[in-house]
Amino acid sequence: MRFCFLPITLLVLGLSLAQAQLQSDPATDPNAVQLPVDKQTVVVTGTWEPVPLDEADRAVTVINPERTELFRTWADLLQLDPSLDLRQRGTSTVQGDLSIRGSGFGQTLVLVNGLRFNDVQTGHHNLNLPLPLESLDRVEVLRGSGSTLYGSDAVGGAVNFITTPPSATEFRLGANVGNFGVNTQTASVAYAGEKFSQRLSGVRDFSSGFISNRDYRVLSGASETNVKTALGWTNLLVAASDRPFGAQNFYGNYNSWERTKTWFASVRQDLGERMETAVGYRRNTDHFILRRDRPSVYQNRHETEAWQAAVRRRDELKQNIALFSGVEGYRETIDSSNLGRHARNRGAAYVNFDVRALQRFSFAVGAREEVYGTGGSTRGQFSPTFAGGVWLAPGLKLRANASRAFRLPSYTDLYYADPANRGNPNLRPESAWSYEGGLQWQRGRVQADVAFFHRREHDVIDYVRYSPTDVWQATNFQRLNFTGVETSVGVQLPNRHRVQVAYAGLRGAQDSLGGTLSKYVFNYPTHNAVVSWDGLLPGNMFARTRLGVTQRYARDAYAVWDTAVSRQFGYVRARLSFANITDTAYEEIPLVAMPGRTVVAGLEFVWPKR
Repeated sequence: MRFCFLPITLLVLGLSLAQAQLQSDPATDPNAVQLPVDKQTVVVTGTWEPVPLDEADRAVTVINPERTELFRTWADLLQLDPSLDLRQRGTSTVQGDLSIRGSGFGQTLVLVNGLRFNDVQTGHHNLNLPLPLESLDRVEVLRGSGSTLYGSDAVGGAVNFITTPPSATEFRLGANVGNFGVNTQTASVAYAGEKFSQRLSGVRDFSSGFISNRDYRVLSGASETNVKTALGWTNLLVAASDRPFGAQNFYGNYNSWERTKTWFASVRQDLGERMETAVGYRRNTDHFILRRDRPSVYQNRHETEAWQAAVRRRDELKQNIALFSGVEGYRETIDSSNLGRHARNRGAAYVNFDVRALQRFSFAVGAREEVYGTGGSTRGQFSPTFAGGVWLAPGLKLRANASRAFRLPSYTDLYYADPANRGNPNLRPESAWSYEGGLQWQRGRVQADVAFFHRREHDVIDYVRYSPTDVWQATNFQRLNFTGVETSVGVQLPNRHRVQVAYAGLRGAQDSLGGTLSKYVFNYPTHNAVVSWDGLLPGNMFARTRLGVTQRYARDAYAVWDTAVSRQFGYVRARLSFANITDTAYEEIPLVAMPGRTVVAGLEFVWPKR
């Protein structure tokens, strides 16, 4: 495969950078600049308990910005990982579709602190995240099937937005202005105590639009409380957002308008050292108007609610041998002017056996049985997984896994109808087997990783038609296969500089559908590369830059270059950012133009000084 040459090149680059790093390693070079010792990165996504990143037997990426002022929204974080395909219809997280390894946007599971956030109406609303950037600690990305851990939708993988108790008491208040009428205000206050912590954060992001009918207003706010009791830690998270926006060409050649509102609440409670419980609630409303200038022509109103509850347990059988088990329950409802009223109940039980031996081998086998009921009938989905790893040498680890995933049809897939699209109440759930092998290497301040994967999907849900004049019809087709490679090289350099080069290549193969046209399946990136840097510049300025190059299936490649710089002046932090510096004309979704060069400047008051 042609895309195999770039991973080899990147690994060679990584070895070269490693050699350069070793030549200036503080342990061997007395003249080298001393760097602070990094804290060990611990992941909670794709694992049954928190483990060091290098101990994970699954492909997990951690996006953990040290300086959030260099990013406008959490969408900027997602663009650092080329395995993630963020197909935006608008900037500032107005609306976008997220996929991993060529999966559809409904086949990627979005989590908040490990709880499901996907919308049962449509995957278009999976990123209606009501969390301001200031409330996030990091984003963890599980690349590859995750249904054994998380159930439906994690076919391509899962993205976990993680909050954490504040480490210090602080107050921040900021404002930004830019071209296209950009006007943003942010606020955050946090208190950190030994047994109690609280964070409140909010953002208002407004734009008059870079073209007609692409205006938006994003309002988001979140409150997170942590209390330590005799049982353990209690975490309460409450968040809400309101997004009205012009949707020019989002769903066809119409001057549409849309407004979505999202509420999310969760309670997580430790029950001693071996058990925890969690309860989550998500509500989303969607008001869609086909023609903004004539609302009476066609409009829809949808309201979805989702409840979830989970109990998880860990038992130490012997030293380095653990058994993980749990039960979960879900209820998902919709009340829609177009789709009608429907409800779906689900329950699941899972178990995982984990072995780690001689600080060299690891092996895990797990299984999940999930049952769901609708219309008086009950069905089940079985999702096993196998994963293992072996340290071939200090800093060099080989890992492999195989797992099955599934996705239940959304309510839009089943019941939606308009003049151009028609759902299908007889749709079957999608399923897929995923296989992966990877090699990770770390020495000093250099990390390199390469992974090869293959996914075989069955009963794939997509909208198809036989000619451009036909109605798009939701249907199952039997086989869709993806084969790909992912590789990355990261280097921590002196003077707080970090460089990362990453690439993802993908090739898909679909059974013939007799000349039908597919609406969603073949908009994946065949090549996606990202080069990023951040560090400390002269004059005590922090900066970052990112260059992304993307080529989608049967389309021309395009490059987008972003950069940002900030500096602290006492209690005030100044920030200047540039998006799409080269003013590239591009579309992440066909016929939906993205903004040209955008310049935003801002000030933020920070207490105490950092």
